[in-house]
Amino acid sequence: MRTVKNAIKLIIEQSNRLDVLVNNAGFGLSGALEDLNIDEIKSQYETNVFGLVRTTQFVLPIMRKQRSGLIVNISSGAGRFGFPTGSAYVSTKFAVEGLTESMSYELEPFGIKVILIEPGVIKTNFFNSSVLAKKSQDPNSPYATLMKSMEDSVDKMMENGSTPQYVAEVVLHAVTNENPKLRYLAGKDVERWIEAKMKMSDEEFANMMKQI
Repeated sequence: MRTVKNAIKLIIEQSNRLDVLVNNAGFGLSGALEDLNIDEIKSQYETNVFGLVRTTQFVLPIMRKQRSGLIVNISSGAGRFGFPTGSAYVSTKFAVEGLTESMSYELEPFGIKVILIEPGVIKTNFFNSSVLAKKSQDPNSPYATLMKSMEDSVDKMMENGSTPQYVAEVVLHAVTNENPKLRYLAGKDVERWIEAKMKMSDEEFANMMKQI
């Protein structure tokens, strides 16, 4: 918290204003809910949700005083739909989506805009650096087969994943737009998934996800 506060203070001392905040810190936690312990879930929320909240709260008084500013929250396609073994991660992204949407109403009178960026599968080290729940590493876990299946699915999706540059271009387009939208999808895969979710029933979408 102190590091964030000091960084913002330095920006104001050097520039006397703060125009854009991009909340991009986060990590993945993989494991079925039953295999997750509460400390693992708390750690996931501490970074993906509460870190975003704290940073945003630090900049809001500055942006209100300016009566301008743009807050970009990097969410995920997983903020719009769930997938197996991702209950903790997905729930943090759902939280970011709801938080950002609510903030948009609160901050509009002060000239502050908020944006959600929703990437799909991106060719980074995100999955390699994701945390695997301790109980999920037990070959006797009742979810061991599901974990292996999801690992294989991720490997296949990574082959057709988007590049980090693609996401950066989406962010740049959003922040340079005079009237940015609330949500921007970032990736052909997530565009297909969201389009399917809008057209399908919950049962149809679930059956599609099970085949990925």
